[in-house]
Amino acid sequence: MTSPLPADLYGYLDLLGDQEKKILARVREFAETRIAPIADDYWDRAEFPYELIPGFAELDVVGLAREWPDRPAYSRLLTSFVSMELSRVDPSMATFFGVHAGLALTSIDLCGSEEQKQRWLPAMRRMELIGAFALSEPHGGSDVAGGLETTARREGNGADAVWVIDGAKRWIGNGTFADLVVVWARDVTDDPTGGPVKGFVVEKDMPGFTATKMEGKLALRSVQNADLTFDGVRVPEANRLPGAESFRDTNRVLRVTRGGVAWNAVGAMAGVYELARDYAVERVQFGQPIASFQLVQDHLVSILGDVVASLGMAVKVAQMQDDGTFRDEQAALAKRQATIMLRDAVARAREVFGGNGILLENKVGRFFDDAEALYSYEGTKEINTLVVGRAVTGIGAFVGRKPAKH
Repeated sequence: MTSPLPADLYGYLDLLGDQEKKILARVREFAETRIAPIADDYWDRAEFPYELIPGFAELDVVGLAREWPDRPAYSRLLTSFVSMELSRVDPSMATFFGVHAGLALTSIDLCGSEEQKQRWLPAMRRMELIGAFALSEPHGGSDVAGGLETTARREGNGADAVWVIDGAKRWIGNGTFADLVVVWARDVTDDPTGGPVKGFVVEKDMPGFTATKMEGKLALRSVQNADLTFDGVRVPEANRLPGAESFRDTNRVLRVTRGGVAWNAVGAMAGVYELARDYAVERVQFGQPIASFQLVQDHLVSILGDVVASLGMAVKVAQMQDDGTFRDEQAALAKRQATIMLRDAVARAREVFGGNGILLENKVGRFFDDAEALYSYEGTKEINTLVVGRAVTGIGAFVGRKPAKH
């Protein structure tokens, strides 16, 4: 079978079942007919296209990998291809969706009580409630495990207890408009110097909680990243995630979602491959299509090679997630390699376009900028290198940081 994705040279889409292919086809149509026509304009204005949320809801692709009363659980491979299809058209929308359906929903699904899941997840699936995930801080990015400064202090005991949260978070995707934010804070109730990390669901109307849009971004401009501040925010015990008792539980969420960034990178590569290939076939110089020149073909085939190599790695990660054999270093390596190759792919695609590549109307420049964000978030190349290096040598090379307090 010929794949509907030009960059899927080896036919990885054929690994999906028939029903999964139908779901993915609807996502592809939505991305191409609803997202693509407006993506450049919203990216240019650094605004979010709220009118797309009902369309996302109609697709019913939030929480595909979990079982619902009215819907079976689908494979991680399908959820991953959904991310790829969105990113193929607009990495900003893939990131918005990944924060909501990946980081936020997964946190509640993995760490929440059954009551909390019933309270929030159905509305998140319908996209009546939009979620965000607050881990990174102004002074803690890669070192957030050991340097987490946001605090939570318990007042009272039992079901009537209240947690008082103080601190700040930065780079929080969906932060300006999310209805609920999964916040990771250090419990200082019994140890003012810092105890274990816990997870809480902060709702947007809680007094003391404010979100301010970060201005001046050069990548993923449609994603509404925010600075969040917590000034004595009183969170009821019912909003504390009981399964989030240490940073190890934070990592349980991240190990599920980190592989998704690799898929976003694969999607972006597939998108620029199609843009560069189509442009090269149509663009005439020296009396012939530039696709007839050997150097241009080298760029196209190099981009295709990046896509196919990254896709193969990402597919295997999704399959291992499905069969329960997945390990942290496998997601870290996939994210590392895919985003390294993405940087190469977008640079080559921009070069195929020549000067026209820096015009927003040709889209490749948008992907060029967005690649920088994908390269850095959910684990820099350096951090993922150390995660994999520790796994293959048995020796941790993380130096220059305080030991994490669990």
